[in-house]
Amino acid sequence: MTYTVTSKHTVTVPVRPERAFDLFVDDFDGWWPKGSHTTAGEAQAVLLEAQPEGRWGELDAQGGFHPWGRVLAAERPHRLLLAWQLDPDFKYDPDAGMQTEVEITFAADGDSSTRVTLEHRGFEVWGERGAAMRDSVDSEGGWKELVDLYVAHVTG
Repeated sequence: MTYTVTSKHTVTVPVRPERAFDLFVDDFDGWWPKGSHTTAGEAQAVLLEAQPEGRWGELDAQGGFHPWGRVLAAERPHRLLLAWQLDPDFKYDPDAGMQTEVEITFAADGDSSTRVTLEHRGFEVWGERGAAMRDSVDSEGGWKELVDLYVAHVTG
């Protein structure tokens, strides 16, 4: 089966790369929807620790951590690379051989704007199920909605 193995979304925000990166990472809990887009029901908080092997996931009401993956690289303020360790059913899979990657880049676009590109790739590790997974993250409510929430946070 042949299918597109990436999901890519690009937006421009009216802040410099340093600020765009900070708002994406350091204020992750401020823009990520905790009532949806989580794996353990309604999350109390979401975490994104911008350091290699940093945590990426959610905290439940009892303080338990539910990982979505881990941070592979954090090159402030230009790039963030995340291991997505959720399977096609959006359940955590600790097998690093089955992870996909989410890369977010922050590039200056003029003097006071930043082009932010989010690319989710590597779905082929899941074989035919990878196509459905890619379609899911690319559908209504997927990465485009999340990127739009980030833009609203930056501009709000």
